[in-house]
Amino acid sequence: MPGIGTKSTVLGLAADLAAGRTSSRELVEQALARIADPAGEGARTFLKVYADRARTAAEAQDRLRKAGYVASPLAGLPVSIKDLFDVAGDLTLAASKALDDRPPAVHDAPVVARLRAAGAVLVGRTNMTEFAFSGVGINPHYGTPGNPHDRRLIPGGSSSGAAVSVADGQAVIGIGSDTGGSVRIPAALCGLAGFKPTKHRIPCDGAIPLSTTLDSVGPLANSIACCAIADAVLAAEPPAAPEPMPAAALRLGVPQCYLLDGLAPEVASAFSAACSALSRAGARVTDLPLPELNVIPAVNAAGGFAPIEAYAWHRDLLARRGGEYDPRVSARIARAAGMTAVEYIELCTARAELIAWLAPRTTGFDALVLPTVTMTAPPIAAFAEDADYRHLNAAILRNPSAINFLDRCAATIPIQPPGAAPVGLMIVGERGGDRHLLAAARGIEAALASQE
Repeated sequence: MPGIGTKSTVLGLAADLAAGRTSSRELVEQALARIADPAGEGARTFLKVYADRARTAAEAQDRLRKAGYVASPLAGLPVSIKDLFDVAGDLTLAASKALDDRPPAVHDAPVVARLRAAGAVLVGRTNMTEFAFSGVGINPHYGTPGNPHDRRLIPGGSSSGAAVSVADGQAVIGIGSDTGGSVRIPAALCGLAGFKPTKHRIPCDGAIPLSTTLDSVGPLANSIACCAIADAVLAAEPPAAPEPMPAAALRLGVPQCYLLDGLAPEVASAFSAACSALSRAGARVTDLPLPELNVIPAVNAAGGFAPIEAYAWHRDLLARRGGEYDPRVSARIARAAGMTAVEYIELCTARAELIAWLAPRTTGFDALVLPTVTMTAPPIAAFAEDADYRHLNAAILRNPSAINFLDRCAATIPIQPPGAAPVGLMIVGERGGDRHLLAAARGIEAALASQE
């Protein structure tokens, strides 16, 4: 009988449910069994499992389906939620120990309520970097879920558990947040698809903030179509994926700037091979000089938006319970205490100017393409020393965080050769052009799959 697997897709499972080849209860039981498997990563992937509630919800979805009510393609499918989002009656801890004295959430976050309304079955809350402040995915409080390619490697962060939950077949969709790459990094390092929307499309209410300027909410899954359907649900739009653009219609730009510097050889090779394959499929792949983007590292040299905006939220909590934070998280937040209002305003101005400058230079392209992360997943052991942690974290965040700074939408898809460590191709759209970008990403995904 068909069931949930490590490569399951929303549309595939929805078809199985519609044909009666499986049931929501069966899919949820399979997901829960994988979470509970003592030989697996479930104990490090999930901070809370909704086993009983998930079974009840699955049975309800099966009854509704028999009566002819199917709310969306997500109806009856197991979905995981990052431990950042409010679920009514639960503590929202953001994978920290310092929030255990706060009251339970009174209401679901809007994204959680929208998933429920779409019929999704919430199987649990996933682990993450504490307070979402790192691209690595290591958590000293609750453990670090191992990368599905090699459990000795980092999963990427901050939505570490979201990625592993999907890659290990514990959920069909993982819902994460993305402030500087926290959806796209773990998706890329774990061999998944992921999507970061334009900031304004999906509400961040009911989520513990990192940066109110940069935070966004997005899905991780096994295909761009899965991401597109979940994104539509989260944005309260019709729950469908846009048709893929034909390869011959794709106009793709390769930004010639610092975002292509210093790539690991295996990343550079996979990216070059992907661009060549897209050209052979008929896409127009063009180098696009964008040297002005080289100012982004200097503009953010003091840390950018995340530290100062996080400090505004954490200041009192740090004073009260800062000793219980991951020291690598608290140090990054606390360093913003000296930032002045003038410096913050200058940062806002520089960002607005760069967004406005870039807009007319990319209008002739369906998407920009570049590597999602500059390297493949390093070993967890490589982060033992603080200096190595800082260096590697900065390198992992570099490419995806630039897209948040520019307030663009972006997807990632896996492009590594068979058997190799995962490498992601980042596909970047216009600000507000999310559905067009998803159509382009589906076309790129199909074109690359056809040449494997």
